[in-house]
Amino acid sequence: MSLDPDDPRPPYQQVAAALRAAILTRQIAPGDKLPSQVELARRYGVARMTVQQALRILKDEGLTVSRQGSGVFAKARTERPIGLRPHIERAFEQPNVEIDFSGYTAETLHGIIAEPLDKIRSGRLSPSSIRIRMLLSDMSRPLSLPVNVDNNPGASGPARARMAEISTRHAGAITATVEELADLGLVRKATVETRLHGSAPLFKVYIVNGIDAFFGYYPVVRHEVRIGSKRQAIFDPMGKDAVMFQRTDDGDAESADALFVTQTRLWFDSVWDTIAAPPTS
Repeated sequence: MSLDPDDPRPPYQQVAAALRAAILTRQIAPGDKLPSQVELARRYGVARMTVQQALRILKDEGLTVSRQGSGVFAKARTERPIGLRPHIERAFEQPNVEIDFSGYTAETLHGIIAEPLDKIRSGRLSPSSIRIRMLLSDMSRPLSLPVNVDNNPGASGPARARMAEISTRHAGAITATVEELADLGLVRKATVETRLHGSAPLFKVYIVNGIDAFFGYYPVVRHEVRIGSKRQAIFDPMGKDAVMFQRTDDGDAESADALFVTQTRLWFDSVWDTIAAPPTS
């Protein structure tokens, strides 16, 4: 796998091109760990500094992510919500679990954490602490979404009330399940908090253990829902159709990924500490 001596490109660009091709053709699959710098230097017959330059190119292109103490990994550039599952399940393998969520309802989060919580209950996972914060839209206010397709305020109220019930149900189930683990002595400390704000749900955000940030826009679609005995057409943000973009803080304060995660954390805390408030009931 030595480099082509007739290739006019500098060696670091050739190494970057070879690794880029391997990632894009999935010879190195999303999430796979790349060989170490020492192994790559030996494989391509170059100095380690040349490998470092090549890896910097791939990182700047968004093809890889560095994890301190673990190495360099190929990164899936976009994932659907199901792609969140392995990341969140892996977070529960750490001693301290922290998940911040902002979005429409906590339904997806509720489904994703069910399995790791079951593993804690059965003794297969044993984190010391769990902290979950949920930042949700306050459906008791006249928000722009969800809304009746005719923009009838009177008809939109029941649609918001329906979503408020769904949100309360899932957030409540998460709270009860996590707090039960602490009551049973299976985790040393467990806290779940929910705060509501008056903005319409236009996007979702997950921040996992302060390192991984997932962001996706809610497409607004027209569909019919049953409210009472009647079906009603509404414009509704659809969480299941949100494509999630992942960014990981790799410890490099100047990298685009680290900056994105840092700014996402700052945004979440700013809303949490200012315009959001605990539910009143």
